[in-house]
Amino acid sequence: MAQLSDDCFAHGGPLMPCEDALALLRERLVRVTEDESLPLAQALGRVLTEDVIASADVPPHANSAVDGYAVYFDDLNRNSETRLPLSGRLAAGQALPEAQQPGTAVRIFTGAPLPQGADTVMMQEDCREEAGTVVIAPGIKRGSNCRSAGEDVAKGSRVLAAGRRLRAPDLGQAAAVGRRSLQVSRPLRVALFSTGDELREPGEILVPGAIHDSNRYTLIGLLQGLGCAVSDLGILPDRRDHITGALKEATQSHDLLITSGGVSTGDEDHVKQAVEALGQLHAWRLAIKPGRPIALGQLGRVPFIGLPGNPAAVVVTFTMLVRPLLLLLMGGEAEAPLRFPVAAGFDYKKKPDRREWVRASLRREADGRLTATKFPRDGAGILSSLVESDGLIELPESLTRLEAGAMVDFLPFSELFG
Repeated sequence: MAQLSDDCFAHGGPLMPCEDALALLRERLVRVTEDESLPLAQALGRVLTEDVIASADVPPHANSAVDGYAVYFDDLNRNSETRLPLSGRLAAGQALPEAQQPGTAVRIFTGAPLPQGADTVMMQEDCREEAGTVVIAPGIKRGSNCRSAGEDVAKGSRVLAAGRRLRAPDLGQAAAVGRRSLQVSRPLRVALFSTGDELREPGEILVPGAIHDSNRYTLIGLLQGLGCAVSDLGILPDRRDHITGALKEATQSHDLLITSGGVSTGDEDHVKQAVEALGQLHAWRLAIKPGRPIALGQLGRVPFIGLPGNPAAVVVTFTMLVRPLLLLLMGGEAEAPLRFPVAAGFDYKKKPDRREWVRASLRREADGRLTATKFPRDGAGILSSLVESDGLIELPESLTRLEAGAMVDFLPFSELFG
């Protein structure tokens, strides 16, 4: 498997626009995971590493789209009822041994193969049976209610492309073309830890100056939502030798190391010193809010990500920058999350040349329009703002003033998490 170049995270500029950061990652990152073959039922959420080609048409034969009667269109009267004798009956999974005779009708059910020769199916609601015959109303078009062979997928076509993160319909599509297993990326092995003498595990009694470690659990959920195999290394004390040893050991069995906080230049921020002792660290300052500082580096072949310490900044930097980075390392497509236009329900001022994400909830107005309501507090340390909001409003670099009623891009958390 390809390895990252030693300078893949190098960046010497000042504030970097978000799109430039993503372009740099797409240009420099390569896949670092191996292939494995999984049964379809176990492949959900994995990154596909092969093109899936249809070995046969889907459906493999022409069939009926409704319950009704298979007929020759040329046997039908255009302006009055047609009476035809019934010559057979077909359910799904059955087939007539010979061609259907002209001047007859065959009782057919949804999914059953169209008899040879027949070219039209009348819905049963437009017909009535009488003494071994069927009476058919006029007005149908040739070919109605028939599905042709290959209508869904043509033999030889690519139905799934390498790099796609597999969803439930993708598994069904693979099954439809006869695949029992798929070649996918092994999960990215991520080592996650927190540092700080002030941190305590949830449930522990807090002494003065201590706080519970919340970011690590947010990150565990975000990583697992992308199918990563997460090793929770817990809380490391503010001791350089301890942090250096933990980082060095983690590089032996992981593809990526992640922490939040502790990567600044203070005397007690030992993560930065430990990373630089084992490899190299590049501080990226992004033109975004929240989450401007992020540290990217390498410890030998293993990349390192140091996220900000504030909860809202952790979520924003993860979803906007780390999420595509992880997908690229697994051979996936670093696709941008979908944005949906909604009306802003508030006024807002921002600095130019900086992209901002505002936490917001949606409400439906009397006329059916969706309006985004801003969370009342802006602080990057307010974790409840993520719990009590529906998603993020994205404000572009060029915008300096937002007025209520203007249309904005809304990114629902359902699109960002997983």
